[in-house]
Amino acid sequence: MKLTGAEIIIRTLIEQGVTDVFGYPGGQVINIYDALYKYRDEINHVLTAHEQGASHAADGYSRATGKVGVCIATSGPGATNLVTGIATAMLDSIPLVAITGNVPCSLIGKDSFQEIDITGITLPITKHNYFVNDVSKLADSIREAFRIARSGRPGPVLVDVPKDVQVATFEFEEQPIPEKFPLPIAEQAQIDEAIAMLNAAKRPYIYIGGGAAGLSLGKEIIALAEKMDAYIGCTFMGLSAVNGDCDRFLGMQGMHGHYASSMAQKDADLILGVGVRFSDRATGNVKKYARGTKVIQLDPDFSEINKNVLVDIGIVADVKDAFTRIAAGVSRQEHAEWREVVEKYRAREAQFDREQREQAGDKLVPRRLFDIINAHKLPATVIATDVGQHQMWTAQYASFDMPRRFVSSGGLGTMGFGLGAAIGAQVATKDPVVLITGDGSFGMNLNELATAVSYQIPLVIVIVNNGVLGMVRQWQTLFFGGRYSNTVLERKTDFVKLAEAFGAVGMTATTPVEFEAAFTKALTVKGPVVIDTYIDKDEFVLPMLPPGGSIEDIITKARAKGEKDNG
Repeated sequence: MKLTGAEIIIRTLIEQGVTDVFGYPGGQVINIYDALYKYRDEINHVLTAHEQGASHAADGYSRATGKVGVCIATSGPGATNLVTGIATAMLDSIPLVAITGNVPCSLIGKDSFQEIDITGITLPITKHNYFVNDVSKLADSIREAFRIARSGRPGPVLVDVPKDVQVATFEFEEQPIPEKFPLPIAEQAQIDEAIAMLNAAKRPYIYIGGGAAGLSLGKEIIALAEKMDAYIGCTFMGLSAVNGDCDRFLGMQGMHGHYASSMAQKDADLILGVGVRFSDRATGNVKKYARGTKVIQLDPDFSEINKNVLVDIGIVADVKDAFTRIAAGVSRQEHAEWREVVEKYRAREAQFDREQREQAGDKLVPRRLFDIINAHKLPATVIATDVGQHQMWTAQYASFDMPRRFVSSGGLGTMGFGLGAAIGAQVATKDPVVLITGDGSFGMNLNELATAVSYQIPLVIVIVNNGVLGMVRQWQTLFFGGRYSNTVLERKTDFVKLAEAFGAVGMTATTPVEFEAAFTKALTVKGPVVIDTYIDKDEFVLPMLPPGGSIEDIITKARAKGEKDNG
């Protein structure tokens, strides 16, 4: 059947299994929006308040499901407003397709109204992008975009479509969804070498990242840990890959990781890295990382092998296949001395936790806040965050019972990511969503409250309000002599009144009792709820590795100037 280019775009999205898209209309995509109206019974469009919110929503949609998220924007400022969201997806390997309109081909390069070279701008932050100047190539370009976004190491792809291509007509024939590009299968010699190394280990540590989380390998990872008497730690992006109540799981390690997890990785004689890239936030001083420790790295991306940390075995292949074959070949082991070492670290971590609770008394502190959230949320609840101290407290204290229940910006660390992403996650899963944000981050994109209210999205927004830009201020306290340059906000914003002005429900909590009452009530409200919680500005995220430091320099308590703390 002969369709316009705009209709071909929407029919191809439907063909690819897309049921929801996020976007904002404009002059150079008005034809696409007309096609969305025509096919409104087959594809749902969520109108966001800003294009950046649309890109974050598509990202959150993908993180919560593994599907390709889709966003749409017009040319010029509409397209450039997507850039932060595309970059966020790129650095966290999130499959996303962004569709932008552009001026007609005859006006390209003439500085036309709202013309921008969006393919040139996004070249460094996409896996691939397309400028489609021929309607006959439009459907196949979109199909390829989806295939590239999903294949190998996932990521974002942009498709830019000039206005005249949207108006032109061409014959459209629906095609089956193509398989992902095949990944190489690991050679048996490498698998055997890895098995031999694991069997020889006395202090094994399985280290999982976003690549493992994306493959839903949690049960297989736990089974291997039990088989070889190993412990499991994760990167920030690996959170929720393994059930939080697993006895083998030590939690996140790294700059703000759990004490036991970070110390166990330091003392391990072998690290099996699954879908990790050994980023600076995870390793600390790379020259001191894993000294005298054997390292095996499984990853589909060749560029990640030996990029940050030199490894003994780097297997570039289908990670699930390689992991399964390695796990099958490993012999059953017992490491009583290793268990004793790690359990001592766990006991010390528990002691830190008890001391924090005792010092807090009846105050509302992050630990107490998450005790309440964990006690009342459902297992399927998605927890989304913005970026800052609240994000790290979430990583440390939130419990995850199912995979893909944690939605947060890791690689780019995008303040303002949370609200759009939380909306996308809820549209995708239809499950409850809790957004943990800070007063600084929330101010970045709070306009998306309009979206949440318009669509009556059941979303509980917890603002961890300390009146400062907490993470930067923490650094200023510890490393810059308490010189608080532009981190004390002193804003007069009343978040409860703001929520009510948008049409949401607003509440305030200053004590654990007040927060529990507000949170349990919020879970019964059909639309969005904002809970403004007040915490002390001097609450720190601990443990912490200082910048340029290693695990030997770990800070476990807030210290006075000049006081040393090495755990």
